[in-house]
Amino acid sequence: MFRFLTTAELIEMVKNERFWEYVESMDVFITPLVNGNESEENSADENGIGDNTVDKLVQRANASLLIGTTSWKEQFVEALTVSASDETEEKDPSCTDYFLHFITLFWKLAFAFVPPTGILKGYVCFLVSIFVIGIVTAVIGDVASHFGATLGIADSVTAIVFVALGTSIPDTFASKVAAIQDKYADASVGNVTGSNAVNVFLGIGVAWSIAAIYHSYHGNYFRVKPGNLAFSVTIFCSGAAITIIVLLIRRSKSIGGELGGPTVPKYLTSAFLFFIWLMYLLLSTLEVYDVIKGF
Repeated sequence: MFRFLTTAELIEMVKNERFWEYVESMDVFITPLVNGNESEENSADENGIGDNTVDKLVQRANASLLIGTTSWKEQFVEALTVSASDETEEKDPSCTDYFLHFITLFWKLAFAFVPPTGILKGYVCFLVSIFVIGIVTAVIGDVASHFGATLGIADSVTAIVFVALGTSIPDTFASKVAAIQDKYADASVGNVTGSNAVNVFLGIGVAWSIAAIYHSYHGNYFRVKPGNLAFSVTIFCSGAAITIIVLLIRRSKSIGGELGGPTVPKYLTSAFLFFIWLMYLLLSTLEVYDVIKGF
């Protein structure tokens, strides 16, 4: 059962930082109602929050309540429907929206087979989604490997360029969604660091453990030569350290946070981080082909 919040209640909850806790309880549907003869505009202005801010909070709260599906039919209808990319304004889809829709239609239909979130409180949807994402990631990785082999590119270069780029696309979109929807940057940045932690500690660790146990059982030693790993990892760690320093600098009052901020610092940070990635690829590739000397 839904209960409507007035503008005054909404603003007071935002001030006390209890807004999202209240929304997550899933017991309310947020809408700016008026108390008595008090206008919404006056109520917002008196509390120091403009109309646009209230409207955005209301829209975001309602979206968090209505997200999800209850049937496969709803998912397939949604997959086949062309939606406008800018959901903040009611307008018809653009030519770009139609183009992207038909390009991604296969994947939309494929993921429409995932159980709806209304089944068992979404746990089935979560587990099946993880499994399907794993399959898609494996396919992308294999396609990238074959693409690099077809072009005659060294395996280590293929790994850090095509395979890494293909398997990181899901993380990129997840971080984008988290950056847009979440109040803080924790989820967006934590998604990247958490994904790397799983890849390094769980992905490599489990695979190596199984291989070591298998070879030990057959009386053999499991050895893998490092190749160009030392140089590539050193460059990566250097770039990661620089990125941490950039995030700390962005916490200054002039910018105000790890993500977003004023237009100029925002685009400069994006360009600089993209430059670090390009330098990592360039230096690692040059070392593989013996253009520069590694470790």
